[in-house]
Amino acid sequence: MSNLFHKTGTDNYPNQIILCESVDAIPDGVLSDAEKSFVADQLGEKKSTVHLNRLTGQVFVYQVSADSRAYMNKEKARIAAAQVCNSLNGLGVEEVAIYGSVDAYLRLAFAEGVGMTNYQFLKYFSDQDKRKNSLKSIAIDGVEDNDIVELNAVVWANGLARTFVNEPLSYLTAEQYAHDIMDLGDDLGFKVEVFNKAKIQSMKMGGLLAVNMGSPNPPTFSTMEWKPENAVNAEPYILVGKGVVYDTGGLSLKPTPNSMDYMKSDMGGSAAVVGTICALTKAKLPIWVIGLVPATENRPDGNAYAPGDVIHMHNGMTVEVLNTDAEGRMILADALSYARKFNPKLVIDLATLTGAAARAIGDQAMISMGNADQTYQDELIQSGYETYERVVQFPFWDEYADQMKSHIADIKNIGGPEAGMITAGKFLEYFTKDDDGNSAYPYIHLDIAGPAYNHTNKNYRGIEGTGVGVRMLFDFFKRTVEKG
Repeated sequence: MSNLFHKTGTDNYPNQIILCESVDAIPDGVLSDAEKSFVADQLGEKKSTVHLNRLTGQVFVYQVSADSRAYMNKEKARIAAAQVCNSLNGLGVEEVAIYGSVDAYLRLAFAEGVGMTNYQFLKYFSDQDKRKNSLKSIAIDGVEDNDIVELNAVVWANGLARTFVNEPLSYLTAEQYAHDIMDLGDDLGFKVEVFNKAKIQSMKMGGLLAVNMGSPNPPTFSTMEWKPENAVNAEPYILVGKGVVYDTGGLSLKPTPNSMDYMKSDMGGSAAVVGTICALTKAKLPIWVIGLVPATENRPDGNAYAPGDVIHMHNGMTVEVLNTDAEGRMILADALSYARKFNPKLVIDLATLTGAAARAIGDQAMISMGNADQTYQDELIQSGYETYERVVQFPFWDEYADQMKSHIADIKNIGGPEAGMITAGKFLEYFTKDDDGNSAYPYIHLDIAGPAYNHTNKNYRGIEGTGVGVRMLFDFFKRTVEKG
């Protein structure tokens, strides 16, 4: 867990990244006249990044974007940083320093892009030592100590979430997941409680138990709590993450290829929750946050739950199952009703929940909806832009809930053929209510099915698990702390 980012000191760094608005803005003595002339010519050809290969080291000059939107300048810097990071590793560079007479947020964004691009998942390669990136240290000039602390926390936690998503079921069963979460709690200092199958049965979490019926491995329910003494909130924020460590669709079996093949990623929502709790703890952000992770596989064993079954849920409701591949909402429902016991200030769930969400907006954003005050939605959207883990708000009208009515139970687990991402959210809303049918707490649902997993390498977000949600939520909570 060594830190990747540092402040620049008095050392002379032979490998440098220089950020500038123009060549003329680069201070005298940084580049020779010949180097300045070369850089100016290259930038004049509409390049944004220029590489100078010196005998003593490598220098990259990046001309920052002149977009009036600061968040776009940050994103363009991250994307440019991905190319620079790959070049640095190709050249065997171990340490680089980032300078520039530009706003500090741009230096930090560029560093973030380098750090995220530098992530690797090499665990299962027999020659991983040969594949390992050379870059080990990134120094940043002109930033505050706390900027470095937060950047190390967020980039490391994003990588942690990516690793969880990338792990195959051959390692990451629900029980192993819970063990790893406990180890993280011990290492970082947040509280962890894990419910085993017997405890889950005693709590009548019928949704989680039903999805688990076809699995040879038992389910788990993990609770993480970061509650510093100086927390700014008296009631906790609660994050709930879908933890389906592998999804075959159950008896409603998914087709293949390109559907079941990558379903190790179906726990991406829970990975974001674990990563966020870890980032908040590592950065010691003064905010009380609880994470809930129901975890299981969804398999088509002879004992698996079947279409037509009626399931008794944790909150006492009954659900008619018409599609066993709509399993994520079943386990989230139990967690959402369990969240009531904490009297939360706000509950946010994250889930790779519906193909409808991915079809609606692709991998460009996560979809949000809910009954929480619009201020919360707006703040999430703002944090989404700042981190470029964008959030698009969809309607949450009551009419969509009508599609969930069942002829033989309280509700069914799928709606009609249209607006599947919204009807899934309305299903979950039933489990955020009190015994009188009123909202027990403010609630936001985030469907991250589109951006949670990359099938091809996409700049600093990499390939396979993206860890989406960690950076956005950390920014959201940081803004919450700053508001007091």
